[in-house]
Amino acid sequence: MMTPIEINRIGYAALMDALGFDGMIRFLRQFEPGQGDYTTERRQWLDTVSLEDIFRDIETHRLS
Repeated sequence: MMTPIEINRIGYAALMDALGFDGMIRFLRQFEPGQGDYTTERRQWLDTVSLEDIFRDIETHRLS
C-alpha cells in the first residue's frame, strides 16, 4: 500500500505530465478546503425540505 506522501508525489507527477507546470497549478488552485461543518449544515437544510418539495423540484427541472 502506498503512503500518502507517495500518492501525492505520483499524483503531482501525473498532473505535471498531463498539464505542464502552469496547468497543474491552475488545476490545484480550483480546490479550496472550504469552511463550516458540511454534515451539520446539510442536516439543517434537509430538516426544512420535504419529499414533496424535492419531487416538485425534480418535476420542474424535468419539464424545463
